[in-house]
Amino acid sequence: MNAGPDTLLHMNRLQNKVAVITGSGAGMGEGIARLFANEGARVVVSDIDEARGAMVAESIVRENGLAAFQRADVSSEAECRALIDGAVSAYGRIDVLVNNAGITTRGTIEDTSVELWDRLFAVNVRGAFVCTQQAVRFMKEQRSGSIINIGSVNAYIGEPKLMAYSASKGALMTLTKNNASYLNRYRVRVNQINPGWTLTPTEHQIKLAEGKGENWAEEATRTRPFGRLLVPRDIAHAALYFASDESECITGSVFDLEQYPVGAPPNW
Repeated sequence: MNAGPDTLLHMNRLQNKVAVITGSGAGMGEGIARLFANEGARVVVSDIDEARGAMVAESIVRENGLAAFQRADVSSEAECRALIDGAVSAYGRIDVLVNNAGITTRGTIEDTSVELWDRLFAVNVRGAFVCTQQAVRFMKEQRSGSIINIGSVNAYIGEPKLMAYSASKGALMTLTKNNASYLNRYRVRVNQINPGWTLTPTEHQIKLAEGKGENWAEEATRTRPFGRLLVPRDIAHAALYFASDESECITGSVFDLEQYPVGAPPNW
């Protein structure tokens, strides 16, 4: 019998590893946290939404996983550094950092304010930079570590209405490759996952705000060649590969997780 996409298979691929996942109170980050815990990791759930993040951590513990919550606003340098330091203080090390926290909004070059641009870059790029910088202090001494940045296929160009968001994800992709080139001397790996259209609570709220209606996902599904949108667990499985020892010699990789090759528009 084949296992379905949501079947939990306890393979302990992350046994004894400590993983910090930013923005893991919902969506992709939550999916990653749950799968990592299921694979034996000690997970630090982090989110700006304290109630939601704590709920995820408590749920993981109830399911016999190892998890704790620490609030962090990744646009704050102090909170980024405290998040990493807190994980190491609690568990003695950090093996995996997933820079997942991110925000998106709509806007072209004409109607995007400087304040909005700065906010997107503070969360989507600077937060990953500071968390990585702090984590490297410990990973360097360990001579091991895996850093996984969650980007977007919009990093390559993106829709015109996603101008600032796309630019931030492009910057993150360059940061990924630059850090990978430097950190391989310490056996610290840096890779990026660029998801395509994914069904998350945030995406649902955005579509409602755009006036798409409650059933927008049903219409969107009809445009997908594999009959569904991506879901957080799809991204979690990709993150699991980069977090595990199965990818121990892979760094600087950018994995485009999408149903169409980047640059190839739907032909139907």
